[in-house]
Amino acid sequence: MEFIEYADREMLFLSLANQVAGELGQALRSAGRASFAVAGGSTPLPLYDLLSAVELDWENVALMLTDERCVPEDHPRSNLGQVRKRLVRAAASAAKVVPLYLHAAGETGRIERIAEAVSTRLPLSTVVLGMGEDLHIASLFPGSPQLAGALSPAAPPVMEMSVPGQPEGRITLSLPVLRDAMNIHLVILGHAKREAFESSKGLPPELAPVRAIAENATVHWAE
Repeated sequence: MEFIEYADREMLFLSLANQVAGELGQALRSAGRASFAVAGGSTPLPLYDLLSAVELDWENVALMLTDERCVPEDHPRSNLGQVRKRLVRAAASAAKVVPLYLHAAGETGRIERIAEAVSTRLPLSTVVLGMGEDLHIASLFPGSPQLAGALSPAAPPVMEMSVPGQPEGRITLSLPVLRDAMNIHLVILGHAKREAFESSKGLPPELAPVRAIAENATVHWAE
């Protein structure tokens, strides 16, 4: 694990954007394609603004969320809706989006088709994750009844999850997909989350899912 402390959030996102662009560029040069999984929520939005202007061969970049709420894309709680507005625009508008949630009445086999689409893009070139104060990553929440299955080495690439206290179900990339990414970045902002992260050391992934990827990650922190 590499822990990088920045003077402020602007410096964090500028540095991380440069690192991610370099990683995606390297994957494109070596393999002709890249896969990029991004976190939802408000924390990483400044990063997406910066990356949207980067000149890359975006047509050969598969872009997906690390997790998604089971709501239509035009719903205010849709992660993909936010990512389309902030990342899939300008230079990055050509990126190939791989949705984690398919909203269509009567559609069957959705999770299987999503898993197949994700599997063809593995291993991930780069993943950017956030962390909650409860130590969750993606939709791997402590207390979720599906958590043990999602942490298993035999977990399918995507899983449906229920989160206690949340109004809708979720779909998440499983731990094997996240952990096996070629580059893992974890963004933590503020002292409360840093203290939570530090306190998680020694805890099992069942109680602190972030520990399952921490040792292979570059952790970026700013107040």
